[in-house]
Amino acid sequence: MAARQKILILDDEQDILEIYQEILARLPSQPEIHTSDSGSQAIALLGSEPFHLLLVDLRMPQMDGFQVLAIVRRKFPGLRVVVMTAATDEELRARAYALGIDLYLEKPKTGKEIVNFVDCIESMLEKEGSGGFRGMQSKTLIDIIQLECLTQNSAVLKIASPEGEGTIWIHQGDVIDATSGDRTGKEAFLDMLRRKTGSFEILPSDLPRPRTIFCSSESLLMESAQALDEADSPPPGQQDSHPLAPLARHPGVQFVLSVDPTPPHTVNHTGVENSQLLANWITETANAFANLETSLHTGPLEHIEALGTHRHLAVLTRNHAHLGVGFTRSATLPDLRETIQLISKQWAS
Repeated sequence: MAARQKILILDDEQDILEIYQEILARLPSQPEIHTSDSGSQAIALLGSEPFHLLLVDLRMPQMDGFQVLAIVRRKFPGLRVVVMTAATDEELRARAYALGIDLYLEKPKTGKEIVNFVDCIESMLEKEGSGGFRGMQSKTLIDIIQLECLTQNSAVLKIASPEGEGTIWIHQGDVIDATSGDRTGKEAFLDMLRRKTGSFEILPSDLPRPRTIFCSSESLLMESAQALDEADSPPPGQQDSHPLAPLARHPGVQFVLSVDPTPPHTVNHTGVENSQLLANWITETANAFANLETSLHTGPLEHIEALGTHRHLAVLTRNHAHLGVGFTRSATLPDLRETIQLISKQWAS
């Protein structure tokens, strides 16, 4: 069994530490949560055992958050760092990113903000892969933009890669403009999403900025992901590296699993750990609804939506298979349904 990931939370207020310890203990990945109320103690803990993620407040007595960040980046360069603070000063935000943090979050106050906060932290704990953008090595550019939009930030994202430089403007969680070379708007945004590696810098918003992209960030990312998927489709006669990979590329999708409803119930999946357990649940649920369909004389079942505390789940059913799709729990119901329609068309083809 893989070792549980470890999170260290640093804040000088004990009640805040207890609140965040309780919130993060419920993460689906079930990490070990450690706390510290002083910078010197946190540095000592980081040196005594390996941690995957540090959450640090900025305003603390004696050793403040910036002093901690400077030491952490020098002594533990591979450690992922998230600033969580009540400060809304854009200069502080820019200064924190300049020290190499992975994410800057305002302390959540509402239920929705807490959900977004938990989703961001869970995303930071995902397994590292090859490539990605410096500062968030396992992340694609889509992941980085999603995190900024999820936290309702206003910022300027500067992208540098072997293909060239580009800029994305985000205002209160919506992408409003993008430039890349001589491209602007959606065309520039899509051009930058094609880049697999590079570096990024997040700067304070420099609004007012003329808006050239008018759809929501969710629609923009969904539309762009579909365009990228179509562009990446293999030539006729060649198979994708995984048959379900194109379905899993939609924004907000965490995993996809298909199961043949007839014995021996062949299972295919991507991004699923307990595949057989989930396959059994999908089969039993689809069969139960099929029986209900027969008894009530309704039309054929198209899909099932289940909104959960850890993630959302949709089940699509066709004659040849059942398909389960897991979504981040921050995905809204309209976005989930729009994505289900897109996945249903892809799956049918």
